[in-house]
Amino acid sequence: MLQDIPRPGLWKRLVIGGLLVIFAAAGATAVAAFHEIDKVVDALELNPELKLGKNTLATTDPGEPQTILILGSDRRPRRNAEGASGARSDTIMLVRLNPHKDATAIMSLPRDLKVHIPRHGVDKINAAYEIGGPSLTLETVKELTRLSVNHVINVTFEGFWRAVNAIGCVYTDVDRDYFNDSAEFTYININQGYQRLCARKALQYVRYRHTDTDLVRSARQQDFLRQMKQQVTYTDLISNRDKLMKIFGRNTATDAGLRSRAEILRLVKLAYFSAGQPIQEIHFEGEIGPSYVEASNAQVKKLVQQFLKVEDSPGPRGTAPGETPAKKPRRKQRRDAGSLNLYDASVAGEDQGLQTVQAGAGGTLPVFYPTLLLNSSEFAYGPRVYKLRSPEGKRYGAYRMVVRRTNANGEYYGLQGTTWKDPPILDDPTEKRTVGGREYELHFAGDRLRLVAWRTSKASYWISNTLLQTLTKRQMMAIARSARRCC
Repeated sequence: MLQDIPRPGLWKRLVIGGLLVIFAAAGATAVAAFHEIDKVVDALELNPELKLGKNTLATTDPGEPQTILILGSDRRPRRNAEGASGARSDTIMLVRLNPHKDATAIMSLPRDLKVHIPRHGVDKINAAYEIGGPSLTLETVKELTRLSVNHVINVTFEGFWRAVNAIGCVYTDVDRDYFNDSAEFTYININQGYQRLCARKALQYVRYRHTDTDLVRSARQQDFLRQMKQQVTYTDLISNRDKLMKIFGRNTATDAGLRSRAEILRLVKLAYFSAGQPIQEIHFEGEIGPSYVEASNAQVKKLVQQFLKVEDSPGPRGTAPGETPAKKPRRKQRRDAGSLNLYDASVAGEDQGLQTVQAGAGGTLPVFYPTLLLNSSEFAYGPRVYKLRSPEGKRYGAYRMVVRRTNANGEYYGLQGTTWKDPPILDDPTEKRTVGGREYELHFAGDRLRLVAWRTSKASYWISNTLLQTLTKRQMMAIARSARRCC
């Protein structure tokens, strides 16, 4: 029987929307209401505690920051001694709860990261879980980062689709077509375009890795978390806290410290102060090789400092093998398409527009297409025209054009149009800017412009960046401004 727990992408949601919200729910209903604290303790006692060895976890004074190591694997380790697991960790994530900062920090370590595993030599970091379960993984992470860790939470990932359905599914900006029906990899069949992902489709989406790099897969999971957090309100999670506690407890094993009311109460207070804070993703920087993701000691040290100080990671979320980030144009250089590394794609764009109209768009859904594209990129395939259903069941017209970066594995960007004028993805733009008579809504992720939107009297449109956010702000704005109405 499947149990109610999400896989890696949604587990990040459950960390904040479950760990934080479950704990914060207890605090919100009243820190003095000890029966709420007892519910959390009872939930965490449904599974045996993790055996992590003596003096491996740090202790802090009440009210001080805590760092939590979250491990997500395909199944529970049968034992916690070395050589006991037989499973590998899909997710290795550090969460920093700090009441003295304005954000909650999350840093994911790539599963293929090349590390030294104590007493076992060099290997991928997720091999530590297979060799020695959570205990050896904790040792490895501490040696790599030199961080003190206060608690460890080990999660299994069965029943992800039930957890997604429990929160009403997630509207997701799917960057491209995902399909595989071979026996070698998990089945998936999800078309490109903004849509509501429920049940098994959401599970397939966050787990997909057939043609992607480890960094792209991690970025997809982070993007799913962001879109979920944007849609699911704190009130929704509070009202579902009892269900979330059961999900959390049935599929979670923790260290001994999280079996006591006093420590849970301390964490509840931290979570209560942190629940209203934004989530700051510290994006791992490394180079993708044939077998490993590699990062120097200096890179790791820099990321740890960003994690502790809650500083956003500047620049793109990763680069393709052998690729270097584009240089900024000199200040006095004319910022035309060439200086922005863009080319005139008017002919191909118009063809995409005509295909979109022929497939049924137009009329109530006017069709726009981009006339500028990034160099070394092209339209991946024909546009998709489809119906998009709102939570209330109303059907809206929609289309998606997909552009593939030809020199970067797994990187796609594109243009979305829909007659749904206020989809969740367009809530709370970072800023608005009027250029050439058109008002644009800019949505940032740190210093990267992840989405540029505009609206007409009939529909809304947006340009989506790649999952690794590799297009610069000027490139995104230029592509959006180049959008031309078809036919």
